[in-house]
Amino acid sequence: MDRLRQPRPELGDISPYDAKDVRAEVNLSANENPHNLPGELLEKLADRVRFDVPFNRYPDPMATRLRELIAEANGLDAANVLVGNGGDEIILDIILAWGGPGRKLVDMPPTFAMYGIDARMTGTRVVEVPRTPEFEVDGPALMRAVAEQDPDIIVVSNPNNPTGTMTPETLLIDLLEATDALVLADEAYFEFSRQTMRPHMSRHPNLAILRTFSKAFSLAGLRAGYLLADTTVVSELTKVRQPYSVNRFTQVAAELAFRDRVVFEAGVREAMRNRDRLVHGLSQMAEVAVFPSEANYILFRIDQAAAVWRDLLHDHSILVRDFSRTPGLEDCLRVTVGSEEEVDRFLKAMDEIVARKHASAHFGINATANRHLERSGE
Repeated sequence: MDRLRQPRPELGDISPYDAKDVRAEVNLSANENPHNLPGELLEKLADRVRFDVPFNRYPDPMATRLRELIAEANGLDAANVLVGNGGDEIILDIILAWGGPGRKLVDMPPTFAMYGIDARMTGTRVVEVPRTPEFEVDGPALMRAVAEQDPDIIVVSNPNNPTGTMTPETLLIDLLEATDALVLADEAYFEFSRQTMRPHMSRHPNLAILRTFSKAFSLAGLRAGYLLADTTVVSELTKVRQPYSVNRFTQVAAELAFRDRVVFEAGVREAMRNRDRLVHGLSQMAEVAVFPSEANYILFRIDQAAAVWRDLLHDHSILVRDFSRTPGLEDCLRVTVGSEEEVDRFLKAMDEIVARKHASAHFGINATANRHLERSGE
């Protein structure tokens, strides 16, 4: 044959998630931990790899030891925990199990794009309930959508990525009581917000909680996430998940990081201090609107945001995330909370860019006024 059959028609309207691989000296674009694993953990990991990781053998398909550690820390049984290849795999598994043709997912944009992408990819109908101008969940609109649409999945990013806003616990409880849909609370940034829906799991079997090792635990490069959920939910997800999706090396690294998680507390506290410094510094700049955040990133709005993004990258070798063309996030950029030195460098660069923008605007106004005076003969 001299032609190729077309793929599923649902893919025609889907744009792939754009995880750009743009290089910069300071990368503040992906909400990663600015620090590698602590030295003592790297040494333990090296010893484990040398003596206890047979790379020629398939890994434990269910990551049993890691599940047991997570379960114990959360007052649950291992049967309440599922480990995945990052939180992304678990999100897709949930939509494979509870979504599909004829089923619905409630999405609350602007939020993490993969919820909608995975839903559309699987033929799941997406019911959008836009957030308020302050990026809060529109409670009345959400409850109306649940009553009218009878969805199968509801996803709440909490704190919301990329806005950093929290959904009130009372609203989430009302939501859980109003539906038997699977409600996924995506708590990828839980270590920074210190707020969780975990205490409500026993009363609400339709609640599932997603977390990750990619942020506070410095393991973004190894891809490990986990779900806390009712045993029925975990059991159903094992039917659709890929076997051996979490490799041996990742399992060992995640076990070590979780077992010694206290060593990451200093980094979390540093991130929260630097978050405050970012908010304060950006708030002092003319024409910059800063939104409050409970995560390890800050969303801010500035005129000509795409140009500011380019100036940061090309003139200062600083990479942030450009959301300026995302509906609801026009003229918005998101900056990850980096190390103290990275925050200083970013704020200095922003000072220079904003000052230059202000000077250019002032010069433009004066030039226009002079031309007007010349034409009028004054």
